[in-house]
Amino acid sequence: MTDITEKITSDVKNVITEIIEKAKMKENSVFVLGGSSSETVGEKLGTASNRESAEAVISTVLNELKAQGVYLAVQCCEHLNRALVVERAVAERLDLEVVNVIPQPHAGGAFAVAAYKLFTDPVMVESLNAKADAGMDIGGVMIGMHIHPVVVPLRLENRKVGEAFVLAARRRPKYVGGERAVYDVALM
Repeated sequence: MTDITEKITSDVKNVITEIIEKAKMKENSVFVLGGSSSETVGEKLGTASNRESAEAVISTVLNELKAQGVYLAVQCCEHLNRALVVERAVAERLDLEVVNVIPQPHAGGAFAVAAYKLFTDPVMVESLNAKADAGMDIGGVMIGMHIHPVVVPLRLENRKVGEAFVLAARRRPKYVGGERAVYDVALM
């Protein structure tokens, strides 16, 4: 493991641990990850695909989520229209349509390639139909469309993975009612 992948692994572990706690991730929930391996090593988005950093990110996130019983969905880049790599069990549970494509470094991105390699039974889906419960965006690739409405940003103490900035979000139930409504603070 190189110095950069050691740093990335450490950063990812700190960030994902914080997100799991702040997003109140529950067993069988879905976490969506989007990211740029180029950004993690300090390069411009889409210019320096890095297999080693991508595998460090995916394996660390996958291990932390599996320990909590949470499923991972990994978003592809724009060349695959933001399709996602998921475990077949997720596609079946959420009734998602499986599509026929295999991510490549420059058509899907290094994160998707790593996920396809590291998942137990990977399949590709075009959309999560906004059913993810939380997610993380490493390097500005935008994952919010995959999270179940209402999307709430998480304010993180750990804001970087390698050289890439991290944004994170979680879902919360919609508020309904008027001025007399009372809301469950635990769901906010």
